[in-house]
Amino acid sequence: MIEFGTPAFWLALLQIIGVNIVLSGDNAVVIALAARSLPPAQQKRAIFWGSSAAVVMRIVLTIVAVELLKLPALKLIGALLLLWIAVQLLLPEEDGEGEGAAISSMAAAIRTILIADLVMSLDNVIGVAAVAKGSMPLLIIGLAISIPLVIFASTFLLKLMERFPIIITLGAALLGYVAGDMAASDPLVGSWIATNAAWLHTALPVAGVVIVIGLGKLLAARAEAEEEERPLEEIEAGPAGSGVGETTMHKLLLPIDGSDASLRAVGQLLTMRDWYKEAPEIHLLNVQHVLHKDVAQFVSPEDMKGYYHDEGLKELAAARARLDGAGVPYQHHVVIGDLAAETIAHFAREHGIGQILMCTHGRSAAADLVLGSVAKGVLLHTDVPVTLVRR
Repeated sequence: MIEFGTPAFWLALLQIIGVNIVLSGDNAVVIALAARSLPPAQQKRAIFWGSSAAVVMRIVLTIVAVELLKLPALKLIGALLLLWIAVQLLLPEEDGEGEGAAISSMAAAIRTILIADLVMSLDNVIGVAAVAKGSMPLLIIGLAISIPLVIFASTFLLKLMERFPIIITLGAALLGYVAGDMAASDPLVGSWIATNAAWLHTALPVAGVVIVIGLGKLLAARAEAEEEERPLEEIEAGPAGSGVGETTMHKLLLPIDGSDASLRAVGQLLTMRDWYKEAPEIHLLNVQHVLHKDVAQFVSPEDMKGYYHDEGLKELAAARARLDGAGVPYQHHVVIGDLAAETIAHFAREHGIGQILMCTHGRSAAADLVLGSVAKGVLLHTDVPVTLVRR
């Protein structure tokens, strides 16, 4: 049992918050999508009551899970499940087409929120219960802090994790560590390990991290190769039919994610435009991260596409406004893809792009190795010339 106020308590509290952030982002998106079709006056009430009920249900389920994990062998089973969950975190999501029905009433929205949270929170419940190690104060405080954070900052957290993949990798590593620690403390083997192989208390958590990262990266590499062969799903293209495939004009692609960095690339484009003998055909591209595959079970195809459409146009807005203000013609596109670099390279191939212009974040080579870089990924996956704008 972890005592309140000790260093172990605060460390475990941070782990609970981290597990919730990494595993609960898409749960919060379901809440927003469930209320999407309602009249504006009912949306806030549906989100409030649905979220409140989901929070209570999540706390109850986690407390039950904490008690169940005291039974022999269940921690071993839970550890294996956590390892699987952690590996899945490192794999690209498969895009669901939406299977749920359109939601037309507040009661239906609240019901959808509850059922979706129940189905999608199994990984979260097991992870938090494992970290808490039977400490109810730790469990309640951790959930009280992290669940509202996830609900009210879900869009920001999802974009943050998409921009900095190291967050997902660290979250997966944390789950691998927790899985190893859980296995070592199972009542069925815990006494034997403490007496005969105490070193396993350190070795198993480390092994969990190695297994998750190694297996996850291997499977992710295979998934990336398959991703490049899939046709892109384009949610928004405009102006429609304004020259794609109908011109020999030099085509210039600007990936736009709504960040200040991508806007600097737009500024560089306005400078470069005078360098061309003939003004290039400009394409703005926004890549929407694929939502968790379970989301599609609870919302309609129209709501899924509407979400991608609205988020994409929101992230393109500043770049479009700047080009509109300069009187520069362009086309804009919103596509779905879990791997931004591969999706950008794929789009460039499909649309006959002659040059890609994008901004880097100016990080060091060592930081790029750890954090990953969309620009670096594009360079690796395309034969199209890429012009990089440094910060």
